[in-house]
Amino acid sequence: MIKQQLGLFREIIVDNFAGGGGASTGIELATGLSVDIAINHDPAAIAMHQVNHPDTEHYCESVWEVDPREAAKGRPIGLAWFSPDCKHFSKAKGGKPVEKGIRGLAWVAVRWAATVSPRVIILENVEEFQTWGPLTEDGKPDPAKKGKTFRSFVRALNRHGYKVEWRELKACDYGAPTIRKRLFLIARRDGRPIVWPEPTHGDPKSAAVKSGKLKPWRTAAEIMDWSLETPSIFNRKKPLSENTLRRIARGIQRFVIDSQKPFVIGERGNTLIQMGYGDPEGRRVLDLKKPLGTITAGGNKFALATSHLIKLRGTCRDGQTVTNPMPTITAGGQHVGEVRAFLTKYYGSDTGQALSDPLHTVTTKDRFGLVTIKGEDYQIADIGMRMLQPHELFAAQGFPTDYVIDRDINGVAYSKKKQIERCGNAVPPPFAEQLVRANLPEFCVNEHMTKFTRLKAN
Repeated sequence: MIKQQLGLFREIIVDNFAGGGGASTGIELATGLSVDIAINHDPAAIAMHQVNHPDTEHYCESVWEVDPREAAKGRPIGLAWFSPDCKHFSKAKGGKPVEKGIRGLAWVAVRWAATVSPRVIILENVEEFQTWGPLTEDGKPDPAKKGKTFRSFVRALNRHGYKVEWRELKACDYGAPTIRKRLFLIARRDGRPIVWPEPTHGDPKSAAVKSGKLKPWRTAAEIMDWSLETPSIFNRKKPLSENTLRRIARGIQRFVIDSQKPFVIGERGNTLIQMGYGDPEGRRVLDLKKPLGTITAGGNKFALATSHLIKLRGTCRDGQTVTNPMPTITAGGQHVGEVRAFLTKYYGSDTGQALSDPLHTVTTKDRFGLVTIKGEDYQIADIGMRMLQPHELFAAQGFPTDYVIDRDINGVAYSKKKQIERCGNAVPPPFAEQLVRANLPEFCVNEHMTKFTRLKAN
């Protein structure tokens, strides 16, 4: 009832293409209130949105089927957010034909501008959105007319009284531990200036971070679940592909054997790996704060474990360190994995084979390579690899830890595939939070207030 009464006097917020709720979550982090209206054609996406944003009015239909005037019900709109499908603009699409209808979804923002005049419009898409133009007869973007439709889109907003600016932003600069880069277009008609939020985080090596002006970028290591097992790459029921083995081997060479400072999990994750005998699956994670287990007559094998990331698709040859932000998470599938090298103290003189030829050297796991960590020699006893899990990926996008990702409003469980799709399509919430704070400060609550202490209009 209170929310209904407030709704008569305040501006409302609309999230078009709401998906699983990334933009809505960021807006709520800024304002302390759920968005008023969320629109998406996908029932599964709406169901995830509903369980996390139960106070929102949901429309499960095409954005073109929703009449802005009927949805607004006479209420003024302070912010209309748009995140139209980006895959038919993205360079990840390669040279494949694209769909004109999907590329034209952004025009719905002009429809809202023409009919209900939101005070502020924010649109999010891939950076290639700026190249939006006509297609050739074979369904591919016409290189001679690159950007023509985008410029028409901007002029259409101008005709309806909007000042328009656009800029590319990186999520890691605003507190999300991912390098995801997106184009944002802001249009406003209230005469106030468009404000681009100042970065809150930066490169740890930069002067701004060293001086304390910015926080260091958050890293992949912060959001990884170190308690999860990484099955050995050897003797799997379904062998890994040749390309995957090559990438793993190159990553081990770069981030473990040749690295001056490999990432040792025990130094950050308070873990120690206990090796079983003859069975790499016998590894288990120990807590360094607790006493060691019983030492057997044969002598327990306690080991360090290093970690780095690997991408199973794309042009990445060997992965990246976990001390950097997470690579961009896509909706098309889960292609980011963690590789761990399990290290035991080395007492011999035979260092084994080098990793110059991955397919030949990945044949034995008792003498794989020599690693020196803080002046002590270790040898690689085993290598494990696992795919990152949905809860880690959502954390990498900057979602709150209590965001529900595994079930919908009706308690129906989501498959891992569906969870990853929602995550890959989501706007990293820190983007939306900082853009709203910069451009609609009158809507916003104190940045330090938590989700549980903010005013809720129930």
